[in-house]
Amino acid sequence: MKRNAIILAAGKGTRMRSKLYKVLHKVCGKTMVEHVVGQLEKADIENIITIVGFGAEKVEEVVGDRTKFALQNEQLGTGHAVMQAKDLLADEDGETIVVSGDTPLFTADTFKKLFEYHEQRHAAATILTSVAPDPTGYGRIVRNDVGIVERIVEQKDATPEEQAIHEINTGVYCFDNKKLFAALKNINNDNAQGEYYLTDVIEILKNEQEIVTAYKMSDFDESMGVNDRVALARANKIMRKRINTKLMESGVTMLDPETTYIDDGVQIGQDTVIEGGVVIKGKTTIGNGCYISAHSRIEDSTIHDGVTITSSTLQEAEMHDGSDIGPNSHLRPAAEIGKNVHIGNFCEVKKAFIGEGTKVGHLTYIGNATLGKNINVGCGVVFVNYDGKNKHHTNVGDHAFIGSNSNLVAPVNLAANAFVAAGSTITDNVEEYDMAIARARQVNKENYAKKLPW
Repeated sequence: MKRNAIILAAGKGTRMRSKLYKVLHKVCGKTMVEHVVGQLEKADIENIITIVGFGAEKVEEVVGDRTKFALQNEQLGTGHAVMQAKDLLADEDGETIVVSGDTPLFTADTFKKLFEYHEQRHAAATILTSVAPDPTGYGRIVRNDVGIVERIVEQKDATPEEQAIHEINTGVYCFDNKKLFAALKNINNDNAQGEYYLTDVIEILKNEQEIVTAYKMSDFDESMGVNDRVALARANKIMRKRINTKLMESGVTMLDPETTYIDDGVQIGQDTVIEGGVVIKGKTTIGNGCYISAHSRIEDSTIHDGVTITSSTLQEAEMHDGSDIGPNSHLRPAAEIGKNVHIGNFCEVKKAFIGEGTKVGHLTYIGNATLGKNINVGCGVVFVNYDGKNKHHTNVGDHAFIGSNSNLVAPVNLAANAFVAAGSTITDNVEEYDMAIARARQVNKENYAKKLPW
């Protein structure tokens, strides 16, 4: 049986109080609509259609070719939104799930179970329901004395007895596709809001003696829609707990998971230890046996095995096996740190490769450079790479020694085993085994200090 999906993502989301289109707000590093698309893909649904309206171009840019798109020019209700998929979907066989683009917590497992329940019962429509601790504001699922769904009653229309029902409509439905579009022809907007409601399809199918069922999922939190910043914060918290739990179950140690912020999609190997206050974002991969200390921030970076990161920041960087950095250092884009390299405190590296075994102690800037193996870089060294208009490159060979407080003015090359005396400003190449000294000769003025005002 072919499985289709329609994502409702045309609403403006005025309660978000944002210039950003609602479904593009992020939960743990991904937009809400990306979460929905990703879980539908994991549920083996190939034919996905996203209904867009406000900010359509931006949504299409984010989602790309992962779905087809249909435009809802006017927001006239959920039923009207689904109608916009008619040209793409109405003639298709199979089953269609309808889900909102602002529900980022649904999982592929829930979608699969919904389809299976729907198909096993040969239903025309299946409503995804859950039990809410506080059902206020939700549509209630009214069943008869043998448990068959009779109707959905909205909060404002519910009697006191119906308001006491805790089984609620999550807003997700599975339909026989052709019966869905046949029923959509018969809905109207004869209601207080003047909108076309998808829930009316349920009543139409019931009146036609079609089978309408409800699948009750176990985790109410999955069903949460995000309509404002408060709900967005709660969704992030729930998603973060889900991510951290999965990582810990796979062999990652988190000393304080409640203050550890890891984006969806981050990969972390076994026996890596993460302290509290750590933020790991984007397309980051961390290997086995690493140690990430408190308040480190890692984004779009690759960390190999046995790496130690101490209270430092990494952006689009790479650290190879056994290397370490920090505290309070910064790897900027295109920084690559080789095996067993030591980067000390208050260092910054950008667009540079540092070879195996090299030591960069502290208070140093390395930019636009290639460093070989087993080099010693002293305190306060600056790779001077910018002339005010262009960036220039510096090369340093294996086993070189760069004394403290030296400036290497690019473009310049230091050969293997070259030696730079402390306090030098190097503007010319240094050949192998040469020692470069580039500083003014010291002159002592006898008794001059007595003439000074202090």
